[in-house]
Amino acid sequence: MIEGINLIKSFETKNALDGINIEIKDGSVYGLVGSNGSGKSTLLRMISGVYSADGGEILVDGKNPFNNTEIKSQICYLPDIPFFIHQSNIDEMAKYYAMMYSTFDKERFEFLSSVFPLDRKARIQTMSKGMQRQAALMLCLSVRPKYLLLDEAFDGLDPVMRKVLKSLLAEGVSDGMTVIIASHNLGDLESLCDSVGLLHNGKVVFSESIDSLKNSVHKVQAAFSSVPDLSVFEKINPIKCEKSGSLVQLVAKGERKEILDFINSLLPIFAECVTPDLEEIFIYELEEKGYDFEELLK
Repeated sequence: MIEGINLIKSFETKNALDGINIEIKDGSVYGLVGSNGSGKSTLLRMISGVYSADGGEILVDGKNPFNNTEIKSQICYLPDIPFFIHQSNIDEMAKYYAMMYSTFDKERFEFLSSVFPLDRKARIQTMSKGMQRQAALMLCLSVRPKYLLLDEAFDGLDPVMRKVLKSLLAEGVSDGMTVIIASHNLGDLESLCDSVGLLHNGKVVFSESIDSLKNSVHKVQAAFSSVPDLSVFEKINPIKCEKSGSLVQLVAKGERKEILDFINSLLPIFAECVTPDLEEIFIYELEEKGYDFEELLK
């Protein structure tokens, strides 16, 4: 299990992580989302032991990963810009990984070589961005790590390779691997992750299972012959409430039935309640925290 306890990481005068508390259970796929500069990549580097904490603790299986070779041997971290030895090819990088990780599985590497259509003898630096990402994924998955940390895992991959990667990650989790993915592609995370954490300005906005998150936020549309004053809807503490002609659109947290019962008590012509997708929830939560998306477009 991975735990962040009042975790702080500072760069000059800014806290990239500002006292966060987070828990990631073993055998799960956990998605990290957030605005640019929210601390996602910093958290992955803390978990992998690249950075030490300036305050609080980061624990992997109860131990600090920084300068801990035992813990680091169980973690494979793929940053947003993969690292390859200069002028190396995939076979040469496989030998390097085999030296670094005792768990490197050569049979698994051969299998993955048949899955990812890459020339193992070609210099990696001559490959496209998407092909380099595939090469890095092939190497990381061959390690069979207990913890796989991926920063923008799907970046540069075509739809076929995205589907292949999801299948490989699901297979790894079924074998006991824990996967943490930081990504801006919320559609990919929604179909893959068990839980998701939203970071903003170095703090955790929420950390919940996908199911409980989607069951707690509701988008309602209601049409009225005579639209009530929007202040009436404050009784259900909406995140967002807008009027367009005879239509009221709002987003609220809570029990779906209670929200609909209140709306129906206002005698609308019709009312419907739908579950927003993960991207919509992301936007609503950040708007609630004061992140003004409309202001960005001016």
